[in-house]
Amino acid sequence: MRTHATSAAALLVAAATISALAQAPARPLSPRGSAEAQVSGTWTAEAGRQRYSGGKWITIDYGRPLLRDRANIFGSGAEYGKAVSAGAPVWRAGANETTRLTTEAPLVIGGKTIAAGTYSVFVDLKEQGWTFVLSSQPVQAKYDPNDKEKLFGAYNYDPKYDVVRVPMKMAKSPASIEQFTIGFVNMTTSGGSIALWWDKEVATVDFTAGS
Repeated sequence: MRTHATSAAALLVAAATISALAQAPARPLSPRGSAEAQVSGTWTAEAGRQRYSGGKWITIDYGRPLLRDRANIFGSGAEYGKAVSAGAPVWRAGANETTRLTTEAPLVIGGKTIAAGTYSVFVDLKEQGWTFVLSSQPVQAKYDPNDKEKLFGAYNYDPKYDVVRVPMKMAKSPASIEQFTIGFVNMTTSGGSIALWWDKEVATVDFTAGS
């Protein structure tokens, strides 16, 4: 009797587990991520402790695709960049929804001052070098294939909305980076660099905080 009861209990647990797994939402293949930094702040001593104040936030929200055993993701020759751009004229610098940069401070990029606000981030991929692009083009909240004006990812991209285009500094990583990553590097209170890493490619663009 005890054996039958134990078997029945095990079957109930297994059924409940399978049901829970079936109902659990599928994880996205390219999870969303963000990179953050602050500029223009100061450190002051208060009651024997260091406190940071007055900083302005810069945030980049983006999709983070994985290589999943793909080699040379950007390709070469006439096919360079086509796989990641998926038919769009520029790369969305990530996956799925449009990559968005929001800054509380004006930024100077490539000698041009960008007002505080939210912009879309793109990369014009060329084998001889990448170009960093910020755009003011309106963005779709949800993908609508009938909307031919607003952005989704890099689809419908129109260069007339470009706010800045600047060549990026290129380097090679000694190791293959599995998940596409955006980060802030070499930061000071007055600026730093935005870095993009994926596969063995590393690309950076410098910026300073405007006044």
